[in-house]
Amino acid sequence: MKEMTAKEVELLVNEGKVLDIIDVREVDEVAAGKIPAAVNIPLGLVEFRMHELDKSKEYIMVCRSGGRSGRAAQFLEGQGFDVINMAGGMLSWEGKVK
Repeated sequence: MKEMTAKEVELLVNEGKVLDIIDVREVDEVAAGKIPAAVNIPLGLVEFRMHELDKSKEYIMVCRSGGRSGRAAQFLEGQGFDVINMAGGMLSWEGKVK
């Protein structure tokens, strides 16, 4: 499984790169703040909403600390998606939140 640090993702966001970020935290966790471009798909719904994703894109998976996003990344990778886990999750995120 590929991984990036929160700092690496933040640098790409600050450079204006268009990233496909999926936040797999629960709705109440996301309400406290998420990466502005991130789409919320709680971990328990990833399997049921993966039809919304495009296999030609690369997705960065995010959660609170990196564990749930790692599980989501492994699952999606097994389904043929190109995914990267953001190691350390939102606990390591120092960038802007929405």
